[in-house]
Amino acid sequence: MVQMKKVLLVLLAVVLAIAVFAQPALNDKEVPRPKLVVGIVVDQMRWDYLYRYYDRYGDGGFKRMLREGFSNENAYINHAPTLTAIGHSTTYTGSVPAIHGITGNDFIIQATGADMYCTQDDSVNGLGTTEKEGKMSPKNLLVSTITDELKLATNFRSKVIGISIKDRGAILPAGHFADAAYWFEGKSGKFISSDYYMKKLPDWVEKFNNKKLPLQLLKTDWTPLYPMDTYKQSIPDGNPYEGKLGASKDATFPVKTSELIKNGANPGIITSTPYGNTLLVEFAKEALINENLGKNPHNVPDFLAVSFSSPDYIGHQYAVNSMKVEDNYLRLDKDLADFYNFLDQHVGKGNYTVFMTADHGAAHNPQFFVDKGGNGGYFDGRAMRDSLNNVLKAKYGVEKLVISTSNYQIHLNNPVIIEKGLDEEAIINDIIKVLNTYEHIAYAVNNRKLGEAGIPARVKEMLINGFNLKRSGVISYGLVPQMYPGNYGNTGTTHGSWYPYDAKIPLVWFGWGINHGTSVQHVYQVDIAPTLAALLRIQEPNGNIGKPIKEVIKK
Repeated sequence: MVQMKKVLLVLLAVVLAIAVFAQPALNDKEVPRPKLVVGIVVDQMRWDYLYRYYDRYGDGGFKRMLREGFSNENAYINHAPTLTAIGHSTTYTGSVPAIHGITGNDFIIQATGADMYCTQDDSVNGLGTTEKEGKMSPKNLLVSTITDELKLATNFRSKVIGISIKDRGAILPAGHFADAAYWFEGKSGKFISSDYYMKKLPDWVEKFNNKKLPLQLLKTDWTPLYPMDTYKQSIPDGNPYEGKLGASKDATFPVKTSELIKNGANPGIITSTPYGNTLLVEFAKEALINENLGKNPHNVPDFLAVSFSSPDYIGHQYAVNSMKVEDNYLRLDKDLADFYNFLDQHVGKGNYTVFMTADHGAAHNPQFFVDKGGNGGYFDGRAMRDSLNNVLKAKYGVEKLVISTSNYQIHLNNPVIIEKGLDEEAIINDIIKVLNTYEHIAYAVNNRKLGEAGIPARVKEMLINGFNLKRSGVISYGLVPQMYPGNYGNTGTTHGSWYPYDAKIPLVWFGWGINHGTSVQHVYQVDIAPTLAALLRIQEPNGNIGKPIKEVIKK
């Protein structure tokens, strides 16, 4: 009898587990889907920030996601370089630069040598601005996004909106068929858009802008949330690795934003403070309310794509080990808790699905790394370009055959090469020979012959995925770890390499249809979009190369 009771209890436990964790089954009336999907990209969030400050987070932000949701503990970017525009595009398309065409924040059209900003569209006009910041659209993105596929799957009845401080953080995730994308113009302190999406800004956006919330937030100086001696995960304030914000006298706490505004700084300085995150959350709430997101009358899912840009600006300004970076994440944690509480009230707990990831990570400040006894430093890409041009001029009698070394690539002056009838392959070989003599260059490879390159398979795959014939340079080069191109002085940090500090990202899911747990299996940024497609039971984006992460979805 006792044995029978044990068996019955086990069977009951199994039934209850299935009931709790099972995704709603198909029925005769409708396809089970969440009312709302919220995609969150935290710009420049290293994976380890989930745990570096874990003991200081509250219960409602990062910890809530980890407690209630599913965390992919080994999520990686599988393209190079690792940059904002590429990361956002890859997240939402399941594709890579070789296919989706966004090869950098800026890239070079190889046929002409013309510079192109990732979301630049001179055929459209700004809404809420007459500046070039409004002349933006997703035109340069060559493939569909998961948000596009949701629109297609519901015969355009789903509503899709993208919002961010950065234009590329709003536009690229929202896709081609979005109802709207909104981004922040620093000069005016307003959220703007373009007539690609609509004829005029909605009244609710105008009303939000008229509140002048950025100026209100900046009236309060940025001070640490807690006593400074409690920031044990950061080096002391006022260290030499932090850069000053604008016309600040120094880089120490408090960051006197009120004085900067009084002295003529424009509202754009908010982007380099945690107030930029708060501003975005308040704008997201207004979008949810005024666009009735999650309350679609056609009973189909809506999608809100949110990209927090301020962590990237703060990281570039102050570097990974700064108290200001730690304080930013403690404040962002509170903003996320506030946002999730709002979603609980507006949409209903259990009615929405959230994923949170990053577009890329960040390196430690190279000088800090060197001062602690590691290898690293800065590499002068312009000097390298000039040196290459001198070598090539001596051999071919033509000036400026290398026009750029951006995005860890060598871009040639292709129109001149064609006009002069020069041997492009010989030029490529000559450049690679020179690059391989540089102490801090780990490799230099012909992008058209990457299959033959004598570099690790993982790096080779990332370079192949990152190479677009019409928008990438003919040569990729990599620097040794903690070495970065450019002249940053000794402050702040950056990203862009294939190394794990730039390429390992957080990926956490929670809400409707999501399992609870963790996995240490390798997954990739390209797997996010097909996982959403499986969850929503819609077609994957048309350039997708990723695979659904089956452990995430309830069965």
